[in-house]
Amino acid sequence: MNKHWTYILGLLLFTHSVYAQQANVNLEYNPQENTEGYTPFSAQVNSPEVHNDETVTFRIKAPNAEKVELPAGAIHTALDKGREPIPFTKGEDGIWTLTIGPLKPDMYAYHLLVDGVQIADPNNTYAAFTAMPPYSQLIVHGDSPAYYDAQNVPHGNVTRHIYHSDVTDGEREIYVYTPPGYTSEKKYPVLYLLGGSGELPSNWVYDGRVNFIMDNLLAEGKARPMLIAIPNNQIIHRNHPKHADLTFDIFEEELRNHIIPLVDENYSTVQTPSGRAISGLSMGGRHSMFIGFRSLDKFANFGILSAGDVDAETSLKEFLNDPEVNGKVDYLFVGQGTKEAESFFNHRCQALHDALTNHDIEHDYYIGGNGGHDWSTWRHLLYYRFLPNLWKDNNK
Repeated sequence: MNKHWTYILGLLLFTHSVYAQQANVNLEYNPQENTEGYTPFSAQVNSPEVHNDETVTFRIKAPNAEKVELPAGAIHTALDKGREPIPFTKGEDGIWTLTIGPLKPDMYAYHLLVDGVQIADPNNTYAAFTAMPPYSQLIVHGDSPAYYDAQNVPHGNVTRHIYHSDVTDGEREIYVYTPPGYTSEKKYPVLYLLGGSGELPSNWVYDGRVNFIMDNLLAEGKARPMLIAIPNNQIIHRNHPKHADLTFDIFEEELRNHIIPLVDENYSTVQTPSGRAISGLSMGGRHSMFIGFRSLDKFANFGILSAGDVDAETSLKEFLNDPEVNGKVDYLFVGQGTKEAESFFNHRCQALHDALTNHDIEHDYYIGGNGGHDWSTWRHLLYYRFLPNLWKDNNK
């Protein structure tokens, strides 16, 4: 091979690999694969480093620490490790390391424990913030981009709106996804998508990857173009002693007085119950259920993700006993993760499914994915079941 072609080959190999290991240049599907040997900018060590055999090495430089651990969370669930923290090993150079796996390709939220103090990984550039303390993201790659990754397809836009709320007496935010090719000359159905306890609207974008999921579904011809409105459903302090009693009424007022009017005024929408859906994960699923089921004048489509109620027969009595409910509801989805269904979280979902079944209410019940009560499950539920079936036949 002559020197010219050797140079070209070397350049191609270089340009293929140069942006990995948390360089944050492109929206890589494998950002934590160490293809260069560099540490992330301003970091002390590479952490996490994801190997091609799907094992992962965590590192932290803490020479004065006495104990470093990986506490229980989504990674433990994926590895069936129970609830006990997994210890790191300290090296003579003061660097603590832990190698685990293999893990199935996915995104996993995690913290570290350093002498009992919970922290985000200080060397990982992929961090998330919510209404809770920050955490880090582990991204285990497969052989190609996943269904939740940015791919070379047409992309929609996500717009952040700031508005004043008379309900909460302050400034609030809502994110709105518009599909590729959005035009005001066409009317679009709207999905109102809610987070769980401690989630902010941005988490459905950064953790849930809902915009990329929708882009990819549309490119694959598996879903109908829609708007996705992601409001902040943290309506009072989550640790308020009367949170469960107050949140549903207050958030319903916020939806009716501010959120739905803002979306309808700023976008070209289908302004009927059949043109609206409400869905959410965990606490957001309960908002979707308790508010949505009593708001059939606004919503005819529902996605209850990892939520329900053990007292559903009582708490949903009016909805369950409405003799015309099947004519008012276009699509009702109830879903949870495979490992979630093996835990105490199953009780709420199962009770809702049983109550709907006992009252002959048509619904789509699904258990799938490899996750527990975490983002792995909620991404899976959106892509594999809920979004493809939402307005699938244009409903009514």
